[in-house]
Amino acid sequence: MLVLLVVLCFCVSNVAAIPLADYHSAIEETTVGVESLMERDESESDADYEVRFSKGIDELRASLPVSQQVELDRGTWTTDNTWFHKALDDLQRAPVEQRDANLTSIMEWLIALDDRVSNLQKADKVDDHKGAAKQKLESILARPEFESSTQGPSAITRLLRDFIRWIQSLLPEGQSTQRGRPSVFSYIVMIIVVILAVLVIAYVLMLLLRRFKTPRSGRKPRKKREARIVLGERLRPEETATDLLSEAEALARNGDMRAAIRKAYIALLVELGDRNVITLAQYKTNRDYLRSVSSRPQLHSPLKRLTESFERHWYGFAQATPNDWQDFRAGYREALETGN
Repeated sequence: MLVLLVVLCFCVSNVAAIPLADYHSAIEETTVGVESLMERDESESDADYEVRFSKGIDELRASLPVSQQVELDRGTWTTDNTWFHKALDDLQRAPVEQRDANLTSIMEWLIALDDRVSNLQKADKVDDHKGAAKQKLESILARPEFESSTQGPSAITRLLRDFIRWIQSLLPEGQSTQRGRPSVFSYIVMIIVVILAVLVIAYVLMLLLRRFKTPRSGRKPRKKREARIVLGERLRPEETATDLLSEAEALARNGDMRAAIRKAYIALLVELGDRNVITLAQYKTNRDYLRSVSSRPQLHSPLKRLTESFERHWYGFAQATPNDWQDFRAGYREALETGN
């Protein structure tokens, strides 16, 4: 869902980890700290604000370290908050008149990060609930009233036994001849019954085979498309990649190249998803989608360039120009041609 918010760049470590809830609290505390720097009292002098600003930056660095061990999915993982510390460095170096824009960008990142961690907490709770429900079901099935005390013959064995008894019931009672041998009539009846039984079984099997081989008439009705969320943007159920690209073109004509690049990048992901090249998911980032096509070198190369352009202009501080949009548009067409 988010790009430079790739906070959970996971690798196993032996350092003591904090629960996911504590990490979430640290993000909320950091968000409050950034918000306090965005507010300034009218009675506060420039010198006092600069002192508070410098102290606030140090507190923000401490509240969200560069890397931190977090417990997630019954494992220990290392978060990567390098993006946050780099943004703080840029904020300190930025001119006074640009600080508000930098703080607003950092605030947007933190809000998106907070939303993603909240979703991870919800998913973890659902997994725990499923595990508890499964354990409870297993304990119920283990009770004596659900256990069979004796195991009788299988269904196939009972069917064969009943079939033999049925054949025997059709046979006439044995009439002894000389030396106790059955009569010729008994042999003939037995042969006829067996042949009829074989023909009936063969006929039933033939009907079953025809039924499984014959395709069902008509097409399976399509499942109604639901609303999708791609990189944090909620798409309408009927919205297509073509619609998104048209919106991107309109944004570019209005001079908003940054938003146009983001909209076109989402349109590309939707198109690749419709072609079953990638699988769209709410919690996937652009880097997740890029890794999913690593086995397709012809598609991976143009998609990597588009991903880097998207990150640079949407999450970075690079000003998007009309030339950047034209380059992105050309890369869009190249990616679709190689993605077939």
